[in-house]
Amino acid sequence: MECLTLRENAERLNLECLCRAVAETDLTACLDRRRGLLGFGQMVLESRPHLFSRTPVFVTKADADLMAELVVAIERVGRLPAWIAQALAAAPQAAQPDFGVRSVFMGYDFHIGAEGPRLIEINTNAGGAYLNQALLEVAEACCDESSASLLRFPRPERLDETFIEIFQNEHRLQKGDMPLLSLAIVDDDPSSQYLLPEFELAKVAFEKAGIKAFIADPAELAWQDGRLWCQGTALDLVYNRLVDFSLDEPGHKALREAYMAGAVVVTPSPRTHALLADKRHLALLSDAQALREMGADFADGEIIARHVPKTVLVSPENAGELWASRKRWFFKPGSGHAGKAAYRGDKITKRAWEDVLAGASYVAQEVAPPSERGVMVDGVAARMKSDIRLYTYDGKLLLMAARLYQGQTTNFRTEGGGFAPVLVV
Repeated sequence: MECLTLRENAERLNLECLCRAVAETDLTACLDRRRGLLGFGQMVLESRPHLFSRTPVFVTKADADLMAELVVAIERVGRLPAWIAQALAAAPQAAQPDFGVRSVFMGYDFHIGAEGPRLIEINTNAGGAYLNQALLEVAEACCDESSASLLRFPRPERLDETFIEIFQNEHRLQKGDMPLLSLAIVDDDPSSQYLLPEFELAKVAFEKAGIKAFIADPAELAWQDGRLWCQGTALDLVYNRLVDFSLDEPGHKALREAYMAGAVVVTPSPRTHALLADKRHLALLSDAQALREMGADFADGEIIARHVPKTVLVSPENAGELWASRKRWFFKPGSGHAGKAAYRGDKITKRAWEDVLAGASYVAQEVAPPSERGVMVDGVAARMKSDIRLYTYDGKLLLMAARLYQGQTTNFRTEGGGFAPVLVV
């Protein structure tokens, strides 16, 4: 067989190795145990059949290390005074206070191509960490070539402890030595959320650590007597899963008031979203010269710009040029999430383009095609797109997962798709 580079070998495995690394019985048993409820795992898989893929995704150790290095470099840039000043100048009021928190479960999403990883976006409310913890726990080598690779995973043994530690550290950063005794996992109408099973797993994990925990809609919160209350309990911390990143919606008033008063720790915080996750920052991150002018180290500027696809802000001045070359670009709203109102240039309609121009903060990012993963669906070979998500805290890698999908964006609606374990080769 011809000599292959490591990346070529990983690509070959992704296309040709159609094995499964996760047994459904093992996954359901793991979910049952983590939830403490018999039948929970089966309920999750039946109600959300495309939440988990059983097929692993292969990446090289060099690419895994490079992605982790990029996270560290980007977060160094995010602490530069010039970066902070520019980001906050265009940020909402809720982003202005600095309570010192780092924000749990940052999500850095990558596509890996022939030239290595390309950072597609940064998220501050990256979902799926607790689900991927369970997936990682039961993943097994799927073939001889992957048997040694599995040992290079971030292992799941300490993740329970690590996940609790990052929340405790967030509380410590803002509240000092006061103990973290209570928290709420907050999202709009959580019972209807697709990732509700994750909230339930997190709640049980907090309670095992001696932290009273709730899953709550913002309407269940009350700002009274200088504390934020939920079901009669004063909260120390809110695990924020809202996509109202500025906490401006009327229904979030109690949470906003408690947060602005510094009475409750909110993580991920509006400030971190404004500093790192606003997609308009991708234009700066893809420009090494602009990063150097802001005070970035030369090496940081070069490595970041090399691995962030060229991104520009959409404006009336460049609208004609961008439309003419639209097949080259992917259009995203600056404060969007989950691929909502995002358009691939080769698929965008004239009507959708008018919506882009009417929007206040769209960016155009050069298309960086996702890698492909071969899967078996009902006994038939198929191809999926894949991206890699790094879950991090304070620049440190917590775990790595893949998402398999078809279509324009990750959607958890594709047979054979969903969260997938990552094997490092």
